[in-house]
Amino acid sequence: MTVSANALLVILLHGVGSNGADLAPLGESWKARLPDAVFVSPNAPEPSNFGSGYQWFSVAGVTEENRPARITAARPAFDTVISDIIEEKGFNGRLDRVVLVGFSQGTIMSLDAAASGRWPVAAVVGFSGRLASEAPLKPSTETKIMLIHGTADPVIPSWETEKAETELKAAGLSVETVIEPGLGHTISIGGADRACDFLEAIARD
Repeated sequence: MTVSANALLVILLHGVGSNGADLAPLGESWKARLPDAVFVSPNAPEPSNFGSGYQWFSVAGVTEENRPARITAARPAFDTVISDIIEEKGFNGRLDRVVLVGFSQGTIMSLDAAASGRWPVAAVVGFSGRLASEAPLKPSTETKIMLIHGTADPVIPSWETEKAETELKAAGLSVETVIEPGLGHTISIGGADRACDFLEAIARD
């Protein structure tokens, strides 16, 4: 597949119990402003433990203590998904034009991909997530991060995004954070617009 030199590959990564089709409309909503971007919204590799959709790792019995190891164990399957998309869409050797956009568990895996240093992509956009990667963090400081979270999120509290911002900045990354008052565990129109502003700037780089 041949893509233009200034194109972005935007990979949308859903949350646990969801699927790629659920997050694909977010990419559709950005196409008018990012006409050269290629959007892909894959399914996570494992069926969800909770009866529908897919998961990047199991959250059955998950705790603060065991979550990092589960993320690490999920890396090979995650990396296969990302590698296959990059190859299929013609972005081999062009990680500086690849963006990971996650929601919830998709954010956890996207931040881990960058923070671990495995995927020195152009940018990560994370909605309603957390940073829970095993130390040490070894990111490429070229990767730019945007984190968006609602204060009324009952699934992952918004302080997790503020904590992630502190830790990622300490690791040398540029991080922009948007905390949305009263928003639950979802992506708002305003949050999606802010993310698109961020991606437009990445596309111009």
